[in-house]
Amino acid sequence: MKTSLRAVLVGLLAVAVQALMVAAFTWPAARIAPRHVPVVVAGPAPAAASIAQRLGAERPGVFEVKRRPDEAAARRALADREAYGAIVVTQGGPRVLVASAASPTVAQLLTQMSQQLSGVSVPAPQDVVPADRDDPRGAAFGALVLPLVMSSLICGILLTLLVGSAEWRGIGLVVFAAGAGFLTAAIAASGLSVVPGSYVAVAGVVGLTSLAVASAVAGLGAVLGRAGIGLGAVTMMLVANPLSGVTSAPELLPRPWGTVGQDLPAGAGGTLLRSVAFFDGARAGGPLTVLLVWSAAGLLLVGAGALRNRRARSGRSSERHAPTPVPTGS
Repeated sequence: MKTSLRAVLVGLLAVAVQALMVAAFTWPAARIAPRHVPVVVAGPAPAAASIAQRLGAERPGVFEVKRRPDEAAARRALADREAYGAIVVTQGGPRVLVASAASPTVAQLLTQMSQQLSGVSVPAPQDVVPADRDDPRGAAFGALVLPLVMSSLICGILLTLLVGSAEWRGIGLVVFAAGAGFLTAAIAASGLSVVPGSYVAVAGVVGLTSLAVASAVAGLGAVLGRAGIGLGAVTMMLVANPLSGVTSAPELLPRPWGTVGQDLPAGAGGTLLRSVAFFDGARAGGPLTVLLVWSAAGLLLVGAGALRNRRARSGRSSERHAPTPVPTGS
């Protein structure tokens, strides 16, 4: 191929990649809007039913209303991650509760709408589970995901290209996950002080998320070669990361993409990190299972690729050492 033609093709390929990345990262952000956001309405049945009905009539499809008998139950629902906010009907009028740790974006949305939720003036919302005071808008928390995905992606690629042994690839993945977990947790929790909660728990979540991404890429690379590396990179960077909902909330992304994002490592990792950092592990089972499945599948693919290569080498070796048949005379 001529140098001039190669240069033009490379330039066009780079343009296509750039367009794909711009679309992948900006499309979810451009379509952010509340969709079936879980909220609680608590208080005496007639008044609470009236507010719930008004929410459904004035903002169809925006809220998924859950009923609770009183304020204590509403607070428990927020602490257990069953809802992002609550309207509590009291004798003095309605009160609004939020949990900004679950999503500062949703908390801000409910704060802006609080004066309109019941049709009368209400006090400023009370934050039941606040975000970290050093990161009240969740910007630093949301910024954790992209470097985690990128570094894990690079680790999976390098192990695939530079380490031929499946056993040592597996060891490299485990070493990376452990080191990434403890070092990143030290930076985020201790150094920058933007992720509260148990240091060991935060390190475990970061390490498991890193392992899920890196092992998936390494596993696809072991089975499919360079095409697998490309597939893993596209999945983790251009699909999983934009759909993670970490900077907003899964319910703010177009349906069903918010749900899809939670079945991928970036979204599951962000949700699990919120659970252990702010909510004492509430509703951690789902995202933990997702990360474990991705990690196990990636490691199994690494082993499967190594087994296939070993059998192929064994077959070629047998062919080379097979005795040459001696022709017989008639």
